[in-house]
Amino acid sequence: MIRTDRESMHYDVVIVGGGPAGLSCAIRLKQINSDIKVCLLEKGAEIGAHSLSGAVFEPRGLDELIPDWKEKGAPITCQVTEDQFLFLTAQTAISLPTPFQMRNDGNYIISLGALVKWLAGQAEALGVEIYPGFAASEILYDQNGRVKGVATGDVGISKSGEKTASYQPGLELYAKQTVFAEGCHGSLTKEIIQKFNLRPNGNQTYALGIKEIWEIKPENHVQGRVIHTIGWPLDHLTYGGSWAYHMEDNLVSIGFVVGLDYQNPYLSPFEEMQRHKLHPAISKILQGGKRISYGARALVEGGLSGLPRLTFPGGVLTGDSAGFLNVAKIKGNHAAIKSGLLAAEAITEQLDKNECTSYQDKFKTSWLYDELYKVRNIRQGFRWGRYIGLIHAGFQMIGGWRIPYTLKHHPDYETLQLAKDSNPPVYPKQDGVLTFDRLSSVFLSNTNHDEDQPSHLKLKDSSIPLSVNLPKWAEPAQRYCPAGVYEIVEENNEKQFRINPQNCVHCKTCDIKDPSQNINWTPPQGGGGPNYTGM
Repeated sequence: MIRTDRESMHYDVVIVGGGPAGLSCAIRLKQINSDIKVCLLEKGAEIGAHSLSGAVFEPRGLDELIPDWKEKGAPITCQVTEDQFLFLTAQTAISLPTPFQMRNDGNYIISLGALVKWLAGQAEALGVEIYPGFAASEILYDQNGRVKGVATGDVGISKSGEKTASYQPGLELYAKQTVFAEGCHGSLTKEIIQKFNLRPNGNQTYALGIKEIWEIKPENHVQGRVIHTIGWPLDHLTYGGSWAYHMEDNLVSIGFVVGLDYQNPYLSPFEEMQRHKLHPAISKILQGGKRISYGARALVEGGLSGLPRLTFPGGVLTGDSAGFLNVAKIKGNHAAIKSGLLAAEAITEQLDKNECTSYQDKFKTSWLYDELYKVRNIRQGFRWGRYIGLIHAGFQMIGGWRIPYTLKHHPDYETLQLAKDSNPPVYPKQDGVLTFDRLSSVFLSNTNHDEDQPSHLKLKDSSIPLSVNLPKWAEPAQRYCPAGVYEIVEENNEKQFRINPQNCVHCKTCDIKDPSQNINWTPPQGGGGPNYTGM
């Protein structure tokens, strides 16, 4: 149906997403041709509000984008001084040699939110129009099925579907090329991949990363220290690990990652993170400190074999929307920036073409392709368990990548065992000192949604949570969500599946891991979600 109540705007390029990929693409477009009209939409209330990463930053991509970033005051000042790699048992920490892919000489510990705010300032200085608080909710197609732009969502619709007094219709933004830089498992990117069959012979695989920032005692702090761990508390069949990055000002970024191809439906990534902090090697860092921030997001881990085709009629995919993360390095921001650069260069060459096919070619001749090719099989090896996975990863790193084979991924939602065949882990009760509950954690993420707006979490069939997921898998949404969005409650002696969309931190885990593929994550009305500070 043609909308007549929306205003329309016309640009050469519209970019969906204000992360490192989208902003780098915008900057490079204007560097190449200052006359190109570029608009960037960001669903967060401000640039950086939804940006979450570990983050140890490799500046290689930024060196190419803005060579004088130091002189221009980029918030990249905490250089890595030390790497540690630990294997954890329940009570001990065994020091291992740091794999060379994970070594961080010349890298920095940063706040990704601070970096993208700085990048946004660079983009605006070049003439890029940036609109935070505007979520792209619909792809616009021409009569031939080519993407011709996006529309933002209407604001001011109540749960009943009525327009409120503050109702504002969305905007239609038309472009010669549309860049999707939504981040991991973007709602519009899903549609694009399916419509244009961009991943005909493969799958993507994901993880959930949960992050806290602590202010710790000065005697426990070593600025620039980077610690990664594997092992406890995860069993050997579950992929994952942790990080602890000593930032400036006695701050430490603590994080825990669980591969979403885990098998036990009773596993809770949030509870695994809380339990991890009780390990002596971690608790001694945090003891006497204060938790000041919390966040969670899905990570795209498939690497080269999980990448879709990058172009389609009318647009391109960049950054985590495509899957540019080096899981062996535990880094993706440098890859996101490089992909934005490559996309911009292709777009300026083929702006008026149906499809920017040179982007795919540029990627295949870039250092980013070479980097991802060498680690293309590492993540898949862990399907056989931690120990075989480590041996296989070591083989890849010493030259096994030269053997011309590429392992495929399987969909993460297919891996859950039945509840009757699984044992629930025993998680300790939260103490409010080192370990916490979900709701107090969500509070620290500054998450906010208008409670009267329609739920942005859509069930394809409202009966499935109780009729299928509960008897087969003990409804795992109660546990995989790190924000307490999904609950099974009893009302009038009947079980009910309750959704609390106001808690959602936009991690997208539900859309990925639901075993019935019954949950569709969509953007909420503009500006909703977390507002990460210093993350």
